[in-house]
Amino acid sequence: MVLIIDDQPANIDILLEILGEEADAAVALSGEEALEILEEETPSLILLDVVMPGMDGFELCRRVKERDSWKGIPVVFLSAGRSDEDLARAEELGAVGFLAKPVNPGEVLDALRKYSS
Repeated sequence: MVLIIDDQPANIDILLEILGEEADAAVALSGEEALEILEEETPSLILLDVVMPGMDGFELCRRVKERDSWKGIPVVFLSAGRSDEDLARAEELGAVGFLAKPVNPGEVLDALRKYSS
């Protein structure tokens, strides 16, 4: 199962369409909602928006990586902006990838195949 976290339903719809039959997916519209899902299920991959109201993607990733039972879950960030600072922060937090929005379907599927078990 892939966990998609983005505050914009349209972005989630795009990712669900890309994943199609390649993977089951759960979705969350906020970091808080994602944490609730993680308490119930362990995804094989997290696709995580950076800019969200409340808890942003960086904070959610930090929380995921500090929990022993979740720290092995690969996290790929998704963002319209990719500054060097954002890339460095994502790497520092333990993310395995950083994809630009609008997402390239091939890159999303490559991440799925590379990081999802």
